[in-house]
Amino acid sequence: MPINQFNIKGLNSEQVNSSREKFGRNTLNYKKENTFLDVLLRIAKEPMTILLLVASAIYFISGETGNGIFMVVAILFIASISLYQNSRSKNALEKLKDLSQPHCKVIRNATRIEIKSEELVVGDFLLVEEGSSITADGTIVQSNDFSVNESILTGESLAVFKNQEDPFIYSGTIVASGLAIAEITTIGNETKLGKIGKSLENINEEKTPLEIQVSNFVKWMAIAGAIIFVLVWIINYWQSHHILNSLLQSLTLAMSILPEEIPVAFTTFMALGAWRLMKLGIVVKQTKTVETLGSATVICTDKTGTITENKMSLAKLFVLKNNAVVRAEEELNDSEKELISYAMWASEPIPFDPMEVALHQAYQNQIKNDDRPNFKLVHEYPLGGKPPMMTHIFLDKKGNKIIAAKGAPEALIRVATLNKNEIQQIHSAIELLASEGYRVLGVGVSNFAGDEYPTQQQDLPFEFKGIVAFYDPPKKNIQRVLEAFYTAGIQVKIITGDNAATTASIAKQIGFKNADKTISGDELMALSEKELPTRVMETAIFTRMFPEAKLKIINALKANNQIVAMTGDGVNDGPALKASHIGIAMGKKGTEIAKQAASLILLDDDLSKMVDAVAMGRKIYTNLKKAIQYIISIHIPIILTVFIPLALGWIYPNIFSPIHIIFLELIMGPTCSIIYENEPMEPNTMSQKPKPLSATFFNFRELSISIIQGLFITMGTLSVYQFAVANNYNEAITRTMVFTVLITANIFLTLINRSFYYSILTTLKYKNDMVLYIVCITIALVGLILFVNPLTAFFEFETLNSPQLLTSISIGFVSVIWFEIVKIGKRAK
Repeated sequence: MPINQFNIKGLNSEQVNSSREKFGRNTLNYKKENTFLDVLLRIAKEPMTILLLVASAIYFISGETGNGIFMVVAILFIASISLYQNSRSKNALEKLKDLSQPHCKVIRNATRIEIKSEELVVGDFLLVEEGSSITADGTIVQSNDFSVNESILTGESLAVFKNQEDPFIYSGTIVASGLAIAEITTIGNETKLGKIGKSLENINEEKTPLEIQVSNFVKWMAIAGAIIFVLVWIINYWQSHHILNSLLQSLTLAMSILPEEIPVAFTTFMALGAWRLMKLGIVVKQTKTVETLGSATVICTDKTGTITENKMSLAKLFVLKNNAVVRAEEELNDSEKELISYAMWASEPIPFDPMEVALHQAYQNQIKNDDRPNFKLVHEYPLGGKPPMMTHIFLDKKGNKIIAAKGAPEALIRVATLNKNEIQQIHSAIELLASEGYRVLGVGVSNFAGDEYPTQQQDLPFEFKGIVAFYDPPKKNIQRVLEAFYTAGIQVKIITGDNAATTASIAKQIGFKNADKTISGDELMALSEKELPTRVMETAIFTRMFPEAKLKIINALKANNQIVAMTGDGVNDGPALKASHIGIAMGKKGTEIAKQAASLILLDDDLSKMVDAVAMGRKIYTNLKKAIQYIISIHIPIILTVFIPLALGWIYPNIFSPIHIIFLELIMGPTCSIIYENEPMEPNTMSQKPKPLSATFFNFRELSISIIQGLFITMGTLSVYQFAVANNYNEAITRTMVFTVLITANIFLTLINRSFYYSILTTLKYKNDMVLYIVCITIALVGLILFVNPLTAFFEFETLNSPQLLTSISIGFVSVIWFEIVKIGKRAK
């Protein structure tokens, strides 16, 4: 039925622009967060920035202007890196926000079009239907059995029916049933939601377990740094009685302890990970989802449109009075055409479901006299019941009435008057069609004569007319997708509203594991609390599912310590999508309510993207773990090289000053955030079991590797220190050799920790241009410091001769290369 049956033309382009100029865009504008000034203030409050400012002030007070200027330049450089990283993250998130923005349907220039909700203007005619989100305030001009869930505004969970008596709809509410067209009266901050939404400004998003771990680790390191800072200040002052110099040395140690790169790396990895997923066609609504993706142990997927193409074609018909199954493309008799006609009248007047689109198309092809413009929908029973059915009542100007219903054949059998023989014939037809993989719908007609319709459609008297069967072929790539999930140690379960025979037939075609292990929604709900966990884990296909049953499956899987990803597109998927760890909505066929409940959206409705998403989640987690282990490993030798000579009273107690530490920080920051963030996925990533969601970067096993690596590098720096002293080298040469060992170890640690399994010879072949850039920049800068006299003097170094330089590089290399032997042992196992 065409949209212009409502005689609504809507706004033209000129009127849209005029309205937008007068009333603005349909966006909620409150407090702006993460502005340039906000970021600068946050950087200024960072412990490392405060330490640098104090150190630069001491240098200026002491008359060491060159060192003071260097520290100021370092502060500006670090701030610029932070601003750049923040800008990358912010831009990535803005793009994600734009893609995940709700869409809506409007009538403009007498045509129905889909636009972003922010493009809606006052005066637009908004078309809303079951499952869609209302994106502005308006007044209903046309509706059919239209009800809205207004709980976001009122707290009342029951749907409210809207009509000419109560014609107002509000932004943020969700359509529970029916269809309506409303003229928009208010948008943006002026809507009812916009006015009360001001209070949402101060609501802070909860931190994820990983964020809490990172925050706690940095906090405890900061506390440790503060304690050691005071201790070293006292020791230094006790020995030198020079307050400013003692303060500088204690600041040096405090700066070496703070792992400020970790929170920066975490934020960068998550935001850019979400951006990379977006480029793959996966919109992550919250970056916290990225850290969960690599842990998924179960994927619960719908059948229609996810496993199958969702390209429904009317394939076969079964007319009860003929007791015969015929092909839809054959020449049809009157009773078969009548069945198509009633199936169409039982569909939405403006079809959007693929099966209803197919029925309208079949009606158009088979019926010569199109009665759709003559009839008006006067009453609608939305899809409901267990199993579900829906009923539409149409009336023309002459008073002729059509009452048609369609739904699960079992639902129509229950409400129709049938004898045993007819029921047997229907069941035989269902079994035949379902076993061939067809999706079947029963069709019924009622001759109810009155105008006072019963509350429930099941109370109408129905005649069972027949069955329409649709074929929806499996997607061509679905078998490869399933194999990828199985290889990654992820179980796949089908949760569908379809019947068991149809689903099992499709499942067998695509090589789905355990296709014979099925359970229906009613059977599931009847299980005891004791039986449920085991049965849910053993079952692969769940059929004739409804919202409560879907939610029960998800909760049972979670109770079994499974990390659950759930795909969905309809209104009834909302609760289960929300309850799952990773709710996945379909971008094309998904309703707005499904998209709102989900944590990520597949733009192309392609399940293979979930393989990419899981792989990306695992890659990001692995690379972030490498970055954090690198940071911990390289911080340990810096801390101990500063602390041990001082604490043990060695001949050169203050081997490093703040300018040396800040130079090392300038190298370490880009290394962890740029090199490791750009690392490709390792070959064995998707053949490993999912990591537990409770896994932490800071458990003993992970920390012990980093600590041992750090202690070996410390042995290298302190051994070259003692070597220099034993050879009567002065403080400048000793400092230069220790620094060279540390830089060499840093470079090789970066290369070796690119994999904790594969050898450095393998990882050198990985495609990551950033490795070459960062390593070359590091070597170039160190070369300038060691061999350009003004810089060498500024850093209190002395140019090394060939044996001294070779000794330092060799010790730095040996202090990290030993880990390759550990990796050989891992591969041997």
